[in-house]
Amino acid sequence: MTQVLAFDVYGTLIDTHGVVTELEARLGASDMAEQAAEFSRRWRDKQLEYSFRRSLMGAYVPFSQCTLEALEFTDRALQTRLSDVDKDHLMAVYGQLPAFPEVPEALTRLVESGVRCVAFSNGTGADVSGLLDKAEILDRFEAVISVDEIKRFKPDPAVYAHLRNRLEVDPGDTWLISSNPFDVIGARHAGLHAAWVRRSLDAPFDPWAIEPDLTVPDLDSLCERLG
Repeated sequence: MTQVLAFDVYGTLIDTHGVVTELEARLGASDMAEQAAEFSRRWRDKQLEYSFRRSLMGAYVPFSQCTLEALEFTDRALQTRLSDVDKDHLMAVYGQLPAFPEVPEALTRLVESGVRCVAFSNGTGADVSGLLDKAEILDRFEAVISVDEIKRFKPDPAVYAHLRNRLEVDPGDTWLISSNPFDVIGARHAGLHAAWVRRSLDAPFDPWAIEPDLTVPDLDSLCERLG
């Protein structure tokens, strides 16, 4: 059976820090470049934290709400005093974030080699499809599979089971491709193969005695190993 590569979207295919330029324009601080980078990092960290907490509480909301709540928190924490117009604009920008530079061509190579590719995300199907369309890579995927379909967030084992059920493939034929260690560990724990896209050389992997099957710096390297 042809192997299936299920790609995480935020942080793996799409650069979540692509919002930094807009943050610099909105913050207007003397050290705006440094502050914008810190704001982006904390916004992303809080977004994921809120998804984890909501999953544990059984209080699911769409991922976009976690993103908005994380934006509100970061604004308060850093005392940046963004206006409602600023926040609306930044949320709109989040729906149009760019793909990492190598992603379009790498995905094309994988598809042309006969690999099945799907997008697998915490975002809703509509949000993810719109994001991938804006980045001009939606046509590389045979499906967009969202955790919203079962109202759980990664790394709940149920989401990886849902992925397998949607694809009708065995765990051994399914690879999760993600830059997020928690996602890689979740997939491996659920019996899938997993590749960690280590986009930063400084990024550590969680010491949980669960390792990725494969570690690559980007999707070009993934093509060389799995394409």
